[in-house]
Amino acid sequence: MKKLIDNKSIVLGVSGGIAAYKSVELLRLLIKRGANVRVIMTQNAQEFVGPITFEALSGQPVCTSLFEKGGDVSVRHIEWANEADAVVIVPATANIIGKLANGVADDALSTFMLAVTCPVMLCPSMNTHMFENKAVQRNLERLKADGHFVIDPESGELACGATGPGRLPDPEDILDRLLYYLSPKDLKDKRVLVTAGPTREPIDPVRFISNPSSGKMGFAVARAAEQRGGKVILITGPTNLPDPNNVTVIRVGTAREMAHAVFENVEGSDIIIKSAAVSDYRSKDQAEQKIKKEKDEMVLFLEKNQDILEELGRRKKDQILVGFAAETENLEQHAERKLSEKNLDIIAGNLVGQPSSGFGADNNKVTLFYKDGTKESLPEMEKDDVAHILLDRILGVR
Repeated sequence: MKKLIDNKSIVLGVSGGIAAYKSVELLRLLIKRGANVRVIMTQNAQEFVGPITFEALSGQPVCTSLFEKGGDVSVRHIEWANEADAVVIVPATANIIGKLANGVADDALSTFMLAVTCPVMLCPSMNTHMFENKAVQRNLERLKADGHFVIDPESGELACGATGPGRLPDPEDILDRLLYYLSPKDLKDKRVLVTAGPTREPIDPVRFISNPSSGKMGFAVARAAEQRGGKVILITGPTNLPDPNNVTVIRVGTAREMAHAVFENVEGSDIIIKSAAVSDYRSKDQAEQKIKKEKDEMVLFLEKNQDILEELGRRKKDQILVGFAAETENLEQHAERKLSEKNLDIIAGNLVGQPSSGFGADNNKVTLFYKDGTKESLPEMEKDDVAHILLDRILGVR
């Protein structure tokens, strides 16, 4: 189960801005994803973060000068350029942007960049007025025209005290955009509808029926589909997760609200992935005021919510429909029954209760059941990786 950047050679360029410390966290995330990362630092970058930090995390020497002593360093930048699968410069200051746009090569990083032929991603970060300067904007447009991928900086309060565009995005967002840049666009022109998270069924104004779903699996599917070029709508119950990049997010509370949002958006969807943990029942009578603790026992009457997935199966036209089944026992039996009864193409089943996977965890261990009767057990892995494998299998349905 190879990850997108597993064993890929990524070169991380670090130039001299206050945001250079964020490149350390990006390096850690790249290493976690299995990438082989080499670091090139400008002289100014070393005023903010020392090379030894990057050496310790990457396990490789850091290139800081064309004239370092020992070992073939004089041609190291050429070798790294030939071997690189991608280059990301974090942060990209006005200085390095100007050099790259005009072909200047006067240090290790700018000289290396002239020899690069692989995809390049630049993450500008600087004072707002510097970023908005016509020369900087002209240089960025030239670099975009040259084929480089530029991530726009975020707006907010900067270290210099100014407020406006120029702040480097969080490392997780930079990694997300790098994955977008490198991902195959095999979902281009496809509309993907994803549901995620729990629902909450009110009992009174302060209590509700719900479940431990964090929404992480559904959000991972939405991110992966967007990275692969899909037009994604994510309908989610209450979660603490930020909206994925370039995804239309609709936030709901109850199962009825989720059903309404799903059926409003199902028309025209090519792929529907229903990973939300929807409450099967709701309170028959919702109290208008907080229920007081007056009795030793209380009877709560419940009524069934609509089975959204079953209704989608009835309405399915020329669409691929995928469900999730979180079970505590007899996984294969329950998953195969749902697959058949709800007219699904694939169902992803998992046994809940494992601390390292399932509800709330970053990992998941699922078995994929297919409508042709076959099944595929996946090892435990990060939910982002499960999402990409699921999309691979969906694309293979037809």
